[in-house]
Amino acid sequence: MEWIAALTTGGMAGFGLWMLLDRNLKRVVLGVAVLGNAINLGVITAGRFGGQAAFVSADGTTSELANPLPQALVLTAIVIGFSLFIFALALLKRTRELHGDNSTDSISSVTEQPAPDWPTGEHENAKIASEHAEPRS
Repeated sequence: MEWIAALTTGGMAGFGLWMLLDRNLKRVVLGVAVLGNAINLGVITAGRFGGQAAFVSADGTTSELANPLPQALVLTAIVIGFSLFIFALALLKRTRELHGDNSTDSISSVTEQPAPDWPTGEHENAKIASEHAEPRS
């Protein structure tokens, strides 16, 4: 059973990364969700999900009990992942309202322009300063 879960985790992680590298912002958001679910499944798989529940033991032995720590971690990660997904959907909706396009190239070209409230002289000074700055190593 662990092999099936491990292969499913790997497939989901690969599919999530493939979607993250797409130019369509909808696929990027779905890639974040799929990758988060793959990580959750990987944590559960690593924590012995077979056997009895962690708090039930008929004869007092603990060898067949599931590990409760990965279950608690994944439960927390599900809540955080869901809130991240909803936030990303809200950003996607706002981006669609502002720019009308869901391509990462068109959004990047808009965001690389100077802000409309910057005075022209300040933007030119900032651009000149960034060109003459020492490269970071």
